[in-house]
Amino acid sequence: MLALKGIPVSNGAAIAKAYCLVEPDLSYSKKTFQNTDAEIMRLNEAINHTKIEIEHIQTAATQKYGEDKGAIFGAHLLVLQDPELFNGVAEKIKSGMNAEQALDETTQFFLQMFEDMDNDYMKERAADIRDVSKRVMAQLLGVELPDYSRINEDVIIVANDLTPSMTTQLDSTYVKGFITNVGGKTSHTAILARAMDIPAIVGAKSATLDIQHGEGLIMDGSTGEIFINPTNEYIAQYKQLEDELKQSKQQLEKYSQLKSVSKDGHVVELAGNIGKPQDVASVLAVGGEGIGLFRTEFLYMDRLDLPSEDEQFTSYKEVLEALNGKPVVVRTLDIGGDKNLPYLKLPEEMNPFLGYRAIRLCLDRQELFRIQLRALLRASVYGNLKIMFPMIATLEEFRMAKVILEEEKEKLLGENIPVSEEIEIGLMIEIPSAAMIADLFAKEADFLSIGTNDLIQYTLAVDRMNENVSYLYQPYHPAILRLVKMIIDAGHAEGKWVGMCGEMAGDSIAVPILLALGLDEFSMSASSILSVRSQLVTLSKEQLVPHIQNLLQLSTAQQVERVVKNILK
Repeated sequence: MLALKGIPVSNGAAIAKAYCLVEPDLSYSKKTFQNTDAEIMRLNEAINHTKIEIEHIQTAATQKYGEDKGAIFGAHLLVLQDPELFNGVAEKIKSGMNAEQALDETTQFFLQMFEDMDNDYMKERAADIRDVSKRVMAQLLGVELPDYSRINEDVIIVANDLTPSMTTQLDSTYVKGFITNVGGKTSHTAILARAMDIPAIVGAKSATLDIQHGEGLIMDGSTGEIFINPTNEYIAQYKQLEDELKQSKQQLEKYSQLKSVSKDGHVVELAGNIGKPQDVASVLAVGGEGIGLFRTEFLYMDRLDLPSEDEQFTSYKEVLEALNGKPVVVRTLDIGGDKNLPYLKLPEEMNPFLGYRAIRLCLDRQELFRIQLRALLRASVYGNLKIMFPMIATLEEFRMAKVILEEEKEKLLGENIPVSEEIEIGLMIEIPSAAMIADLFAKEADFLSIGTNDLIQYTLAVDRMNENVSYLYQPYHPAILRLVKMIIDAGHAEGKWVGMCGEMAGDSIAVPILLALGLDEFSMSASSILSVRSQLVTLSKEQLVPHIQNLLQLSTAQQVERVVKNILK
């Protein structure tokens, strides 16, 4: 039995087979063949098997995710039927090449030709050719390609990293946990795992090298421990732990019907973070009192083009109606950094997290921003909509975003399309400059929402995805606590409510501090709501407030954690 260690980012234990999302070895030997007919027959068999495979994936994708996702694989089937491409492969086989070399050389020729064209459609077709040719090559070599859309048994995903577009396709019915080589406490893998309420370990460094596809695994999302091919003794021990965790979750269910109120009667709002309309059900199931963060970028991912205004309108309307008057805070498009959209052709950057992303991209490419704002405004009459702009660094950005929103509102009204007059407009405070002038923003915004994931990253100059510096990602650092206090005080001084939609809002050490600081809204993964509500009923805001000045004077995050734990005893 081999043991590994990573960074625990989502609690819980899992026992299942490893499902390795790694690029397989598709290298081949160049051989000369005399019997070209047999080699062409081998190629045709590989094409037929690939066709069956893609059709199966297309059916599953359409059933799970809708026609637009299935259309991606429809494009792949068209590539398989392209006579120009595969006749070229056959011609090279007739010249004496083996099928692998003929496929590779022909594919590379077409890829280069399409990628050099000044035409977005043709460039997208190159991606289809690359994907399909990889599948045909795997069939020729007898190599099985891991395909997460076809998982139909309990597995633990093992990968170097999980991109947002990959994770949106994973089926929580079968995926019991995540293990990645890279990442930190607020990587997308960690956030998704908490949303799915499954254990996750990131920053395991050599996981994809040490763990083989199909091997038995135990993972402990509370400690970061991974056991490969575990003994019966370890399996029995962790099955008992799984049972205990299930019992704890069952005991928390009684809090789904209760209000979010402290022991001394202080009421707060516990809301959920979502990425797509389907996530709403899990928030409502645990008594979530609203949506504090709708990450709309997930509507743009895993597709070949931008979602239309009507598509977006339908998604926003669905969420607003499901909440039945409860608040829904929608964050406008936050693309860039580690979240890229291939069809937007964004420039490569040395520092993408500090570059052309979020509101900066939207203010520059206003056509896509205006489409989203129109969809939101049209949907506003179906519920309690609040719009939040991300990555705001200056007042000028916030003002410009509001002007564009107002322009689109006037256009809609001019078209006799109704728009709610009750929409609150706020911003995500996740850049230190915005935190420092939160008092100025509070005069012009209806609310402030603290995005601690990036606020911590930018304040402490720590890449939150980098396991080598993960020790610097410190939510309890005195600098962070002082900034949070500054933002809350600034909002309250202007009579505005202040929320938090970063992962810190669901942290058991942070919750007492945030309660004492007067945070109005805590937004988190649905899986955290019940545990936070159960913690709230044990806390007295009045008794916690006197400790704040002492906490803010401490010099390290470790000291803050120790003091809070002592207070809670």
